[in-house]
Amino acid sequence: MAAVYWLIAFVILVGIEAATMALTTIWFAGGALGAFFAALAGAEIEVQLAVFVVVSFLLLLFTRPFAARLLKSGRPETKTNVDSLIGKNAKVTEAVDNDLGTGAAVVSGQEWTARAYDGRSRFSTGETVVIRAVEGVKLMVSKSQD
Repeated sequence: MAAVYWLIAFVILVGIEAATMALTTIWFAGGALGAFFAALAGAEIEVQLAVFVVVSFLLLLFTRPFAARLLKSGRPETKTNVDSLIGKNAKVTEAVDNDLGTGAAVVSGQEWTARAYDGRSRFSTGETVVIRAVEGVKLMVSKSQD
């Protein structure tokens, strides 16, 4: 009778994994399958539980890093939020001078505080610069290659 419960647990865990695709329950589904076979072989409930825990742990330990790497390699890495600004051109709206602590630039219709990436360069209003980094709410800019 315990084998039926392990089989039900297996189906439920696989269903959850299929619905979420988050690599969270598949390891326990493998453990439930191992416990199912232990139950079919006539093992006591304590042995079935031990098989469930050990198989789940081993699957998690040895296959999760490989599966995560495999799934990640299939997806192109997309820059999000401020990281997507790096490499874009911006137009200086207030002269950039790190010594005076001044500077602003507009990129994608938004105005940002701007500072020279190398700390020494100065840029005049109207110049086009390229964004090299974002530090907090400041664009770190350098001379545009255009």
